[in-house]
Amino acid sequence: MGEWDFLGRLLDRVQTHSTVVGKIWLTVLFVFRILVLGAGAERVWGDEQSDFICNTEQPGCENVCYDHAFPISHIRFWVLQIISVSTPTLAYLGHVVHVIHVEKKVRKMMKKELQNEKISLFLKKGYKFPKYSRDNGKVNIRGRLLRSYILSLLCKILLEVGFILGQYYLYGFTLQAQYVCARFPCPHKVDCFLSRPTEKSIFIWFMLVVACVSLFLNVIEILYLCVKKINECLSRRKDYTITPVTPVVNRKEIKSTDQIQNWVNCELQRRDLGNEATKSVVSEDHSADMQEVHI
Repeated sequence: MGEWDFLGRLLDRVQTHSTVVGKIWLTVLFVFRILVLGAGAERVWGDEQSDFICNTEQPGCENVCYDHAFPISHIRFWVLQIISVSTPTLAYLGHVVHVIHVEKKVRKMMKKELQNEKISLFLKKGYKFPKYSRDNGKVNIRGRLLRSYILSLLCKILLEVGFILGQYYLYGFTLQAQYVCARFPCPHKVDCFLSRPTEKSIFIWFMLVVACVSLFLNVIEILYLCVKKINECLSRRKDYTITPVTPVVNRKEIKSTDQIQNWVNCELQRRDLGNEATKSVVSEDHSADMQEVHI
């Protein structure tokens, strides 16, 4: 398990910069993939090649049959799968660290400019105010970070699907106790026998189910981010206050040109009355001023 400590520390930092579903995905990755792989699966596959016995004494036949039956060991395949699936998350972490580092510099420069009362020069230089990170180090997943996060999720989905299909193409999802091989240098069809095929099949199905759960969580997280973004846009629209200049006219209520002309005349009369009222108010104020002057 010592080999996974470095990867675990890096992924642990991602938890503070991910969503709730992302934290669940990381928990599944830690507990049900890395821990199970290091604690149990390595011991089950420890005798994989040594106990692969074929009923022949032809030199090299047994090794060739084993290579054909297992092009890559299940353990190494799952290690490669975990590292590949974690790579987009680590790339997103690097983007977050870069953004936090840049915005920390901007905050320091803002403090210096505010002390010198030169905030206008700060804006003229083209600097932007920090909008992705806070003073405590937490980030807001939006803008560039949101696009980077969704891109990492899409990459993880493609990698999970690719590894699941690759596992099925290489050696299926179950292991049989007997394997028939007829490759050179074997003189004829040779029967080979695996050790503990049932126990290994259980581990294969367990890792397959965990991979499907991780894939499902990635899809759910993308939907969660999309719904959250749509709700934010709708809430922003509700906050806007619209002041109509003219009343809204329903087209269904207007059935003829006479009604349209009447509506236009009413609007003109209303505006004329408004103009006359303002003129009368202005004239009264002007006469009052003239009276004060005569006095």
